[in-house]
Amino acid sequence: MQAKKEKAVESARALPTAQISPVRLVEAELAAVEHKLKLLLDSNESLIAEICHYLVDGGGKRLRPTFILLVYRACGGRDETLEDAVDAAIALELIHSATLLHDDIIDRGLLRRGKPSAYARYGFGPTLIAGDYLFCRAFELCGRFQEHLVRTAAQACIQLTEGEVMEGRFRHNTAATVDDYLAVITRKTASLFAAGGRVAADLAGAPKRTIEAAAKLGTTIGLAFQMVDDLLDILGPEEKIGKPVGSDLRAGIPSLPVVLGVERNPELRTLFQNGALADRTSFDRALQLLRDPRLVGEARALARRQVDVARALLDELAPSMYRDGLATLIDEQLDREV
Repeated sequence: MQAKKEKAVESARALPTAQISPVRLVEAELAAVEHKLKLLLDSNESLIAEICHYLVDGGGKRLRPTFILLVYRACGGRDETLEDAVDAAIALELIHSATLLHDDIIDRGLLRRGKPSAYARYGFGPTLIAGDYLFCRAFELCGRFQEHLVRTAAQACIQLTEGEVMEGRFRHNTAATVDDYLAVITRKTASLFAAGGRVAADLAGAPKRTIEAAAKLGTTIGLAFQMVDDLLDILGPEEKIGKPVGSDLRAGIPSLPVVLGVERNPELRTLFQNGALADRTSFDRALQLLRDPRLVGEARALARRQVDVARALLDELAPSMYRDGLATLIDEQLDREV
């Protein structure tokens, strides 16, 4: 792995800062993540293994492992303890994958990453059990860590579940505010990024101030990622986002464009409340209203604020190629096509 890592870093150094590939900087580490992750998906029950491989082998950006490994390296993480960072990255990816399985059950989602979801293919029961299995695998893996690190992962899971319930409470609720929205995505999306940043910096032996900065960095990246994801949900196209356009809207989920639009547009407010989007005409009209350039611009501006905060937090890290890689990773969240 060492030779491969040095080659990847050497190649990255030859690029201008603006073109540094975050993935190439930790290419060898991500290969180790991928190898061990696939082994952990296996089970004595073939159906569980099949469902887990169907989801995890089917793609995904591996954004969380990339972020964790970059933070670990940027905080001075050494090769001697690299296995710990790799295992932490795998554990959080397993938790993320478990939530995807459970989310599709809750939302009755039939498409995930451009193909039938596990829920659509295998049904309620097997998909639920496979999600539970992934959670167990995650904590089996990180159970050897110090108690405070395990607690960090557990707290992220607690926040994930609370965020899911909060989101359900606000479905088709036109009274949901931007603050309500931020409370939901801080728990449901950003908590796992924050845990990753905190654990990675801790494993690297960083001082407390840097650990706190890495956790905040994870929060801001997670918020920006979700805000842009919400925009992609209404803008599409389906082949790019891997699910039907407007899935969150149809499910009554108060995404960022919806919260902003309902607050400003009485027609959209009427369409959104009480599940009034069941017919195609109402749905298409709501989608048209949400695609108002002013609304899209406002949502992007909110995501940009999170990116700016994340960029400022990088000043807590010593200059390095890995810090530059994190800067690129941050910018990529905003620059995804919307």
